[in-house]
Amino acid sequence: MKKLKTLLGCMLVTASCAQLQAQVLQAGSDKAILQTKQGSIVELPGFLTEKLNRINYQKIVLPGPQFIISDDPEYIRVPEAIALKEAVVPGAVRLYVYNVNGVKEPAKIDRKIIAVLKNTGKQTMHLRMLKYSSQKPSLNYFQIGKQGLADYFASNGSEVIRSIAPGKSISIDEKLDKHIVKYDELVHGFYEFVIDQPGEVSVVQAAPGTPVQVAADKIKNIIPFGHANAGRGIFGVSNYKVVNDQTIDTKDGVVQLMLADGATDPWVVGKESHSGMVSKLAGNYGVMYDVELKWKSTDGKGLALVTWNSRSADNQWCGGMAASMVVSEGLFPAG
Repeated sequence: MKKLKTLLGCMLVTASCAQLQAQVLQAGSDKAILQTKQGSIVELPGFLTEKLNRINYQKIVLPGPQFIISDDPEYIRVPEAIALKEAVVPGAVRLYVYNVNGVKEPAKIDRKIIAVLKNTGKQTMHLRMLKYSSQKPSLNYFQIGKQGLADYFASNGSEVIRSIAPGKSISIDEKLDKHIVKYDELVHGFYEFVIDQPGEVSVVQAAPGTPVQVAADKIKNIIPFGHANAGRGIFGVSNYKVVNDQTIDTKDGVVQLMLADGATDPWVVGKESHSGMVSKLAGNYGVMYDVELKWKSTDGKGLALVTWNSRSADNQWCGGMAASMVVSEGLFPAG
C-alpha cells in the first residue's frame, strides 16, 4: 500500500512502466523511471496526458484545525493594510500566509508582512506551535513554496508556550517580523498552533520597524475581498482521507489520481468575515490529503508514483510546479 500526504492541488499519476494504447513509453523511459531518485525530475516525452484513466476514490472529512488562508489579495498594493482578519476559537488553528509586497505607487518601497494573533478573550492566552514553516521572502515563488511545504512536513513543532495578555497582540512568526520584504517578493509561511482563548488572526503589511502592537492597533484598513487567487477566509475542512474504490493492478497500465480540480474534487467552502461572504478555496491549498492507494501486480511489474503539471500548456500561470509530499517506504525510504 502506498501512502502520501500532499498540500497542493496537483495531479498525481501512478505509472507501472506498462504500455497502453497511445501511451507507449519511449525506449529507455522505464529505465529512467527506475533510476530517478525520490523527489527528482524524470522526463517522459509525449507520455503523460489528462486522458489517462482516472482512479475512482472515496473522500472522507477528517477532524482537523480551523483553517485560515491569506491569498486575496496576493499582491498587497497598499503600503499599510490588513490583507486578512478572522476570529478563531480556542483549539487548533492552521494558517497559510501567501502574500506579496505589491506597492509600486508612488514608488516601490520596502515593507514587512506579518501574521498577527490578538487575544480577544478575558484571560491570558497561551500559544504552542504544533508545526511551523517560515521562509525568507523571495522572488523564487516555486522554490519558496516547495521548501515551505517540505519544512512543514518535517517540523516537530515547539514545546515553548507563549503568553498573550487580554487585548494584546503578538507576531505568530517572529522571523517575519524581522524580514524586509522588497517589491514583488513573496512572504510564505505555514503554521499550525493551539490556543486556549478566543482570538483574532490578521495578516498585516506595514513599514519595516513598526512594532507588532502598533501595527495591530493603528492599521484599520482591511482590503476588500475580491474573490481572487486561491481565496481568503476561514474554512471548516482542513483534512481529508482518500481511499481508492478498486485496487490498482499494474497490468492495467497507467492511471491517474485527480485532486483539488474543483470538479472531481470540489473546492472547500468557508466564510470571509469582513464581507460576510462565502469563500471558495480555489485549489484547496493548505488542505491536507492523507491518501492510501491499494495496489497489486499480477504481471510482476513495479509501480512508480509520479506527480506532473497537467496544466503547463493551457494556463499562463501554471508554467511550472512545486510540490512536496510524504510517502511510505518502497524502493526508497519513507519520507
